[in-house]
Amino acid sequence: MAQSLRRIALVVAVATALSKVAGLVRQQVIAAAFGVGAAYDAYNYAYVLPGFLLILLGGINGPFHSAMVSVLARRPRAEGAHVLAAMNTLVGAGLIGVTVLLLVFADPLISLVGPGLDATRHDIAVLQLRWMAPMALFAGLIGLGFGALNAADEFWLPSVSPLLSSVAVIAGIAVLWWQLGPAITLPTTAVLGGVVLAGSTTLGAVLQWLIQLPALARQGLNRFQLVWDWQDPGVREVLQVMGPATLSSGMLQINVFVSLFFASGIPAAAAGLGYANLLVQTPLGLLSNALLVPLLPVYARLTAPQDRPELIGRIRQGLMLSNASMLPLGALMVGLALPIVALIYERGAFDAGAAALVGTLLMAYGIGMPAYLARDVLVRVFYALGDGVTPFRWSLAGIGLNAIFCWAFVGGPVPTGVQLLPNLYCGAAGLVLATVAVNLITCVGLLLALQGRLGGLPLRLWLRDTLLLFGAAVLAGLAAWGIALGVAWPTGLWGRLLECGFAGGVGVLVYGLVASLAGVPEVTAGIAQLRGRLPRFSARR
Repeated sequence: MAQSLRRIALVVAVATALSKVAGLVRQQVIAAAFGVGAAYDAYNYAYVLPGFLLILLGGINGPFHSAMVSVLARRPRAEGAHVLAAMNTLVGAGLIGVTVLLLVFADPLISLVGPGLDATRHDIAVLQLRWMAPMALFAGLIGLGFGALNAADEFWLPSVSPLLSSVAVIAGIAVLWWQLGPAITLPTTAVLGGVVLAGSTTLGAVLQWLIQLPALARQGLNRFQLVWDWQDPGVREVLQVMGPATLSSGMLQINVFVSLFFASGIPAAAAGLGYANLLVQTPLGLLSNALLVPLLPVYARLTAPQDRPELIGRIRQGLMLSNASMLPLGALMVGLALPIVALIYERGAFDAGAAALVGTLLMAYGIGMPAYLARDVLVRVFYALGDGVTPFRWSLAGIGLNAIFCWAFVGGPVPTGVQLLPNLYCGAAGLVLATVAVNLITCVGLLLALQGRLGGLPLRLWLRDTLLLFGAAVLAGLAAWGIALGVAWPTGLWGRLLECGFAGGVGVLVYGLVASLAGVPEVTAGIAQLRGRLPRFSARR
């Protein structure tokens, strides 16, 4: 079983890595073609609802996917095919209605999400939302189908399928560039560019659905027929699991709406947030899978009272490994934000001004990176304990806190145009800092709740070791920042690559040295294991 779990984790990690790399390339192409101009800025508002549904309903580990896996994994294929056909029918009917609503009410929905948009961006966003409305239907079908495939022990295709969405967008922009050339960056072509961006995004969702059909056929799970069967036990079980999970997952996505609501009054803020967020999510997604996939079954096996000491030890392990990886990564993103953004994005329409905006946002994201993964670790512990209510309550509270912090960090605006808290104004970076503050508060709240649930945790010891790692990360970030600032690096792509690589490498070495001297057990064990492997690797060579 352990070997099987490691194999599955490796397959998922490799497929996720390919999808993340493709997503990064897609974002580079978008940056070169549109920069932070009207087409992409409007796209971030138009994508809110379709993208929310695609992530919520069609994403791996989303509620539709998780419900199908949990129910179909315990049923024979013939029964699974019936359940999938019935769920496709019921969910498809509902999501066709959602698609129609998005088409009809696109204008007021964009006004709701982005009340501060100018007329040009508003009109482009309305047009883009109508092009992307069908994604609502395909999101549900994607989640159901890939959940059925995972239940049948097919893991590669669901994890790698987001690559198709990136390829579709890249291809669409390539065709537009072939037709317009350098004129693609002009304001006069923003509408056409926005349509191509939205249309190719929808095409990517369609491809994600189409690619699963042959795999479902091989597993005997596909039935191209309408099945209206509410009373089937499997269908009822899927619906019972899906409902609460969808509600809980949706709470996290509402924070995106809140941030964009306040971002609409800040020029180019939505575009900048999109670029910076991808730079954070790429390594965060990889490390999250590598950490959580192996730990989740461990937590689930240690819920008995007699296993409580080992469970506490494993919780510490998850949190310390999270801190040991996220703290230095966040510090390096703060110290090297501008060189990283310039290396990844600064070409074509993405100029130095856009790089400065996104660099500032990346610094803010870097500050909060440790809290992102630590929160996910704690939430999974509660799920393993059979408690979904506590994380849901904190997610609900987080929405209110996020709205308050967003409002405060953009100066406390009121409808009359006056800012009540001008001294707190942080621009677009304030929206990121609001999310950081909410994640930190949520982590503390979940830890205290977990302490009460488990009858005590050695929180002071955990805090001491976390502060030691934090100090090592700060020194690493300062070392990387000093080298990047103090050396006259060559210009151009290779100069940026050398700057980020060398300064980042020095930062990693400083962190490893200081963290090992700090004596945190998880770091010491990891470094010892790495040292033990290097000689054998050299001997094989």
